[in-house]
Amino acid sequence: MTIKTVGVIGAGQMGSGIAHVMALAGYEVLLNDIDQSALDAALETIKGNLDRQVSREKISAADRDGALTRISSTLTLSDLGPTDLVIESATEREPVKQAIFEDLVPHLKPETILTSNTSSISITRLATRTDRPEKFMGFHFMNPVPVMKLVELIRGIATDKETFDTCLGVVESLGKTAASAEDFPAFIVNRILMPMINEAVYTLYEGVGSVRSIDESMKLGANHPMGPLELADFIGLDTCLAIMNVLHDGLADTKYRPCPLLTKYVEAGWLGRKTGRGFYDYRGEVPVPTR
Repeated sequence: MTIKTVGVIGAGQMGSGIAHVMALAGYEVLLNDIDQSALDAALETIKGNLDRQVSREKISAADRDGALTRISSTLTLSDLGPTDLVIESATEREPVKQAIFEDLVPHLKPETILTSNTSSISITRLATRTDRPEKFMGFHFMNPVPVMKLVELIRGIATDKETFDTCLGVVESLGKTAASAEDFPAFIVNRILMPMINEAVYTLYEGVGSVRSIDESMKLGANHPMGPLELADFIGLDTCLAIMNVLHDGLADTKYRPCPLLTKYVEAGWLGRKTGRGFYDYRGEVPVPTR
């Protein structure tokens, strides 16, 4: 199947990034959200990021202008019906994703491929809420989407070869690399990354190190570009907690138990950069540890 038009559901950090790279690669993109202000903010973010790529000579001004003309937005989910490929990138909560697919399916073309940018939820289970489990798969981009080169492609138990091959072709057209992952909780990247972040939170919780010493230790001692607590704030502590809960529930292993301190931060609404406070406070000129 040839993909020409792409529907992206969710205009947050991931959805806007997906729209950005799809449009830059030549696809016609329709970006959907339930909030007009989110759509407006996403389009501003995309333009700003494209401008930055032009200033760094990563792309030409003509590339930027062409990409912007290929992105449109809508508040109406059914408008995505005629697209060839749909990438759902709503919040990482399974009931929300299920409701979206159930609402969208009656409006789709028979040949439309449905995918989810979920970072941890069962693709097989999500596919059962649609009329096309053979044309459903996981299409997991890394954050920030315009910069990160990897995309995890996750087949559900019913996903057919044509769907996988088509999505693989899309990834390659973006200039990114695909990693094929089996449909087990959190797939590859987050199966490895999130327990490390959770262990860093435990290290803080147990008083082994401070926020700053933990992050500096991993940056200078393991050559990580960001410390694990800094990275957790960047990802969003609510997303980190959601993935740890998926791992804990799906694999029934106590090593995946979310740290109580991570839960406490989420309960407080201190979710990281997006709310101004997490393991660091971002409301001043420079981030300051909150513990």
